[in-house]
Amino acid sequence: MADEIRVLVTLSLDDLLIQKLRGVSPRLVIEHHPARKADEIPENIWEKIEVLYTDVALPDPDRAPNLRWIQFHWAGIDRMLENPIMRKDGLVITTMSGASASQMAEYILTGLLALGHHLPALFAHQRQAEWPADRWDRYKPVELRGSTVGIVGYGSIGRQTANLLHQFGATVLAAKYNAMQPEDTGYTPEGLGDPEGDLVRRIYPYQALPSMLKECDFVVVAVPLTPETKGLVGADEINAMKNGAYLVDISRGGVVDHAALIKALKSGKLGGAMLDVFPVEPLPADNPLWKMPNVIITPHLSGISRQYDARAVELFSENLYRYLGNLPLYNRFDAERGY
Repeated sequence: MADEIRVLVTLSLDDLLIQKLRGVSPRLVIEHHPARKADEIPENIWEKIEVLYTDVALPDPDRAPNLRWIQFHWAGIDRMLENPIMRKDGLVITTMSGASASQMAEYILTGLLALGHHLPALFAHQRQAEWPADRWDRYKPVELRGSTVGIVGYGSIGRQTANLLHQFGATVLAAKYNAMQPEDTGYTPEGLGDPEGDLVRRIYPYQALPSMLKECDFVVVAVPLTPETKGLVGADEINAMKNGAYLVDISRGGVVDHAALIKALKSGKLGGAMLDVFPVEPLPADNPLWKMPNVIITPHLSGISRQYDARAVELFSENLYRYLGNLPLYNRFDAERGY
């Protein structure tokens, strides 16, 4: 048999999921040591490990001399980039992009429907036991059918959102890093997403974002935080949006300019927003967004799911098969692009 490959899993995974990983190949020796810190793992294990599957437990480079590949448990790893291990020569880093696409697209759809059907205002009436007399005029919905939805960032989440919106009869526009490449080159579970880029009417480069935004009844922000996307949706972009448009943001704090956003929400330039990410988390109690009647706030949870671990292990298993076969890994981290 070919040489063994030692894999360390530091996540608290169910035994059935660990067995699934062990079933990928008899060449794999899976070490399962749940830990939040590298110091909780014995030195003799770090010395032999070739592959690490983790969320936050990262060793110093000299403790893991044979480490060749880190598979992270999350899609966003911007908080890990300063760790010294990330600069180890020859180290391959992959993320979990695609594992949360299903639940995050459902979250986005929830936001679009809730905002378009005026649920924040209707819930306020419910709390006051009010039956508004002008409800038929005041609360006519902005339906998804026949509307235009712009998706800023057309990765796995944006593509699955387009998949769902297609069923509602919405027109989808998208903006992405490489507008000339409509195909999805990342990991996509079977039956999800928009692999060929067929569900969008047009794809824009980030430089032309205002041109897209002015056409949209709804805007979804779903990009990773990188030097290129920091402040991507600023005052100019928000001012370019349709009057009364709605915004759903599941990206990262720092992508959307919150000073400009708050101003637009207060003035009525935007009809409302559903926000899951913020420049400072937790969102400070004195932030005006908390008390805005046209805003839905959630505490950075759009990616959670009861099925997340199973979906993540499925992706990691696919990458293990590819690693054993010397094939390109899914979701390989690009330091220059930042994701």
